[in-house]
Amino acid sequence: MYEALLETLSVIPGLEDKTAPEVAVYAGLILGVLFGAVAQVTRLCFRRAVVSGPDQRQAAGVWLTALALAILATQFAVMYELISFDDHRFMVTDLPVAAIALGGLMFGAGMVLTRGCVSRLTVLCGSGNLRALTVLVVFAIVAHATLKGVLAPLRTALGSYTVPLESAALPGAGPILAGLIAFALLTVAARSGARPSHLIGGAVIGLLAAAGWVTTGYVLYDDFDPVALESLSFTLPASETLFWTIASSSISATFGTGLLGGVLAGAAVAALIRREFTWQSFDSPAQTGRYLSGGALMGVGGVLAGGCTLGAGLSGVPTLSVAAVLAILAIAAGGALTDRLLRVSASSSGSAG
Repeated sequence: MYEALLETLSVIPGLEDKTAPEVAVYAGLILGVLFGAVAQVTRLCFRRAVVSGPDQRQAAGVWLTALALAILATQFAVMYELISFDDHRFMVTDLPVAAIALGGLMFGAGMVLTRGCVSRLTVLCGSGNLRALTVLVVFAIVAHATLKGVLAPLRTALGSYTVPLESAALPGAGPILAGLIAFALLTVAARSGARPSHLIGGAVIGLLAAAGWVTTGYVLYDDFDPVALESLSFTLPASETLFWTIASSSISATFGTGLLGGVLAGAAVAALIRREFTWQSFDSPAQTGRYLSGGALMGVGGVLAGGCTLGAGLSGVPTLSVAAVLAILAIAAGGALTDRLLRVSASSSGSAG
């Protein structure tokens, strides 16, 4: 497929001799710009969908719509053999249950402490939120340390506790199961009270997740210069972007690098057009400490769980992988539990006062 694409790209100056991994950076950039703009408008946020609040149902409706369309479109691509997840890390039959469960709980706790998961914080960065930028830097450093640095032994140790599975996919995985899940999700979303325009935006984001899989797994497929099969995610891209930023003369940019940059650009443009761009920073040392702690928790948790709310959730669950489903459920549980503990603590402090 990439050879045919290369012929098309030959008419664009500067792209006629690009390799598939190099074109993947531009593909990530385009998908990132679209995601960033739509997420800025819809305020897509998994945290708001799982913690109690006045707009929880509406936020859940947008997120579930995105997930439903991502499942349908991704499984459509699998059915027509455009892509295959047989060799993907989500499909390992030795399930690292301890790492996924603990990582998911940590990530969920972190996103509540920072008032947003990594994808939401990246979008907020584009609209001038310096708190989000600070958290992203901490997240990227800690994620990289967990992947390849001082925290890697923790990842290796937890990853050794596995449960063997006959199949890494959900029982009955295929078009029928995908259709049933998507129908159930869309039914809930239709009753959420979310704005129709936001639901449409959620559907677009879901299609972008599927487009990421198809782009890296089919459009840019090249036997001689392979591109990793990936889609919308932020844990590995944040680590890759950090490493590329400080060593770009020896490290090449990736699909994830382009994606992260595109999200920042897309969110910034949308925020400026909608007059939502405003500089924001921390209000107190206590708030700073809370956000930094949350960013560190998400950095470790995202790596252990195998992805964030997008990597393991919006992009991962459509693969119908047991690991991805376990990860997003653990993240949701971690978020809900932490939110509950914070509310109880605040209530106790108020009563004592």
